[in-house]
Amino acid sequence: MSPFAPWSVYKNRVSEGTTLILTLGVERFFQKIKKFRRLSTRYERLARNYQSLLCLVSAAIWLA
Repeated sequence: MSPFAPWSVYKNRVSEGTTLILTLGVERFFQKIKKFRRLSTRYERLARNYQSLLCLVSAAIWLA
């Protein structure tokens, strides 16, 4: 017995329009993040610093 549900269960759960809207939202978010050069080139050495910068940029995008 497979531990995963068949694909038809997931396919019926989310309609095509909702998936498209979510996909476009994620793509737009990454395009906005690319404007912040320090984040896109990853100058930070530590993962926690990079995550903190990502949170700051995300908040700035959300508030804008």
